[in-house]
Amino acid sequence: MNKKYMKFGLLTVAILGVLGWLAIDGIGGSKTYYKTVKEVSDMGASAQEKRLRVGGDVVSNSIIRDNKGEVHFTLVWEGTKMNVVYTGNEPLPDTFKDGSQALADGKLYPDGVFHATKIQAKCASKYEAKPAVANPATHASS
Repeated sequence: MNKKYMKFGLLTVAILGVLGWLAIDGIGGSKTYYKTVKEVSDMGASAQEKRLRVGGDVVSNSIIRDNKGEVHFTLVWEGTKMNVVYTGNEPLPDTFKDGSQALADGKLYPDGVFHATKIQAKCASKYEAKPAVANPATHASS
């Protein structure tokens, strides 16, 4: 009977260990942190070793769609620029335009070009203050 309890205990420990590992891995994978173009530039060659999410402003007139389905554009942050090539299979967001803030997921290649497989764009109008609404009580007719 002692072996029966030992097997049950080992199985319980194994299950709890796997559940703990999945929880920690899930928390780490769901972080939405990103690095700016300047931060990636400051990382030097170590930036080429890992998958990154890079954020910056899309430079005006830099968005070019080629005949291979790739989209080339430039991100800038604090004067530092980075050329990006998007090769993902999802359509670009409607808010991805000149001057918009964008996040690119992918890897930096040794030639300095960031190859993105996913693009997210922030809509500046979502963060602007709502226009003031006149108070109808103050505009009473005389």
